[in-house]
Amino acid sequence: MSRSVLCAIDISNQGKDDAVLKEAKRLADLDGAQLDVVTIIPDYGKSLVAGFFEQSHHDNAFAKAKSALRDQIVASLGATADAKVRHVVATGTAYEEILRVAEETNCGLIVIGAHKPDFADYLLGPNAARVVRHSSCSVHVVR
Repeated sequence: MSRSVLCAIDISNQGKDDAVLKEAKRLADLDGAQLDVVTIIPDYGKSLVAGFFEQSHHDNAFAKAKSALRDQIVASLGATADAKVRHVVATGTAYEEILRVAEETNCGLIVIGAHKPDFADYLLGPNAARVVRHSSCSVHVVR
């Protein structure tokens, strides 16, 4: 078995990352690799915004993200595939957390989606572009 495949999705884009999940599973299956799926929630504890949220807000957001991640994987890949997937919810900036999780898990491939760009990030979304530039492993970008 090879190193894992890390698939990064945005759970706030319900259904828009189905192609990314399916491609990540296909690539993991080709190599007999473990599929890890990560989603990132904002850090509500940062000093600029912490005063606007209750202490339990992060825990509630984390639980909802974990549930939404599982629901999206089941809807896209099915319950059988979901049972084999490692679900990761991280807190912070999307590209930083994707890279951190990739390093921690020593994954061999990151699969990430490139959403429809606007003028400011014409070729790739800002998170996908940063992951591609700074990753120590291969990155597969799904359009």
